[in-house]
Amino acid sequence: MSEALEHPGRLGVWSSVDSFSSTEAVEFAQQIETWGYSTLWIPEAVGRDPFPMIGFLAAQTEKLIFATGIANIYARDAILAKAIKQTCAEMLPGRFILGLGVSHPHLVSRLRGHEWLPPVKKMREYLEAIEAGLYMGPAPEHEAPIVIAALRPRMLKLAKEAARGAHPYLVTPEHTRRAREILGEGPWLCPEQKVILESDAATARRIARENLKVYLRAPNYKNSLLELGFSEADFAESEASDGLVDALVAWGDEDALRARVQEHWDAGADHVCIQAFRTDGKQGPDMKALKLLAPAS
Repeated sequence: MSEALEHPGRLGVWSSVDSFSSTEAVEFAQQIETWGYSTLWIPEAVGRDPFPMIGFLAAQTEKLIFATGIANIYARDAILAKAIKQTCAEMLPGRFILGLGVSHPHLVSRLRGHEWLPPVKKMREYLEAIEAGLYMGPAPEHEAPIVIAALRPRMLKLAKEAARGAHPYLVTPEHTRRAREILGEGPWLCPEQKVILESDAATARRIARENLKVYLRAPNYKNSLLELGFSEADFAESEASDGLVDALVAWGDEDALRARVQEHWDAGADHVCIQAFRTDGKQGPDMKALKLLAPAS
């Protein structure tokens, strides 16, 4: 069975919608669709379930593609994931991407109470179980693509072999270059890029550090960044180094933010999804930044 979705588009938005009411979430999705973004990536942590939200938002938009960035494979078994994949493929032909990830040990073991297993083996077996899983609902005309949260070489190789591609999070253009070398031509490479529309270095870095601290404590991300050439000194307990902050979060004026996105494209990304941090410290995406960077502008 072929895929109805041939490409995720060049530029998307990565954003939680948990800071929005349901009405505001619809308005947000409709706005980024109007601005010309191709895809909205919705994460999963401890807020709303992403799949009912995707169905709700898709029903009130026209062509926006929805992707999970990512859905935790420990949160639901492979049979349920198969049912979700087939249901969304049937009801949203060409508008759904199933993004899957292994999450992090502390979130899997301490928060969810599951046994943390070797990530690549766990993901491989999960993908195989989705493929083999029993599903007796109406078959979609076309399959929905699966991308996986792949950072390091072994998981990237799995993305090449067993999925439609990779959705790396908290990465740099150099990571994108290395990932493309591993993936080769064909598999999708859809990195996330954090941006702040702020030209004052001290202010921008303060905002960036506040948003990065939850991620830099996670061993999966830290190990990936160490592999890219950062050192333990970049992960000081008090704050991340300026070099690490600047590599992970693009800040400055519109030209500076566009330049970072272009670096990912030049490095081999098929699609870049922007996460725009607000400069006032509040939750939710910076709509001014998203408007400036939008394809329609």
